[in-house]
Amino acid sequence: MITTVLWDFGGVILSSPFEAFHALEADRGIPKGTIRGVIASDAGDHLWGQMERSEIAAPDFSSRFGALMATAGHSLTGLDVLGVLHGTVRPEMVQVLDRVIELGYRTACLTNNFNRPTEHVIESEHEREVAAIMARFDLVVESRVVGFRKPEPKFYNYACEQLGVEPSECVFLDDIGSNLKPAAAMGMSTIKVLTADQAISDLEKVLGTKLLSR
Repeated sequence: MITTVLWDFGGVILSSPFEAFHALEADRGIPKGTIRGVIASDAGDHLWGQMERSEIAAPDFSSRFGALMATAGHSLTGLDVLGVLHGTVRPEMVQVLDRVIELGYRTACLTNNFNRPTEHVIESEHEREVAAIMARFDLVVESRVVGFRKPEPKFYNYACEQLGVEPSECVFLDDIGSNLKPAAAMGMSTIKVLTADQAISDLEKVLGTKLLSR
């Protein structure tokens, strides 16, 4: 029986970071998909992982990511990329989160994130809105805090241990398939988020109840 709903943040509660990448590429005249391709490369994934585990600081990440982009033939620093990763809130997903909590399910946010450079830490209405959403969860697991990240299995084990639940009691929503595979292998139900409507419909099927009138 499902007792716990686990949520990724960017790409689930917030709009996808890939949308921000595409907008930045369009603004800089860079072919669509280049940033994601560099991040997905062996060197890019290693570098991004170091940042998300707080193993390197933003200035070091920025210069090294810039070097990877230069190798791909483009001028773009890591700070340029980090500066657009704020996303917009998907209100219908917040409504569903509230409904899930109202129904008595436990909730946790499982997010790969990073320590923002000082120049990108802005006290804004958006930041306050994000903080208010984060406060709703029973647990928030951040890669930058715990020192490991999705899709490392210990990330999911840590969340379950902190919540006191078995993986089989959980359903996990994430927009990246590789993040869902270890969760599924542990026995979690998983939902790959493509759109808000699709994710809500799939979650309703897993939980066996209507969550949102639409």
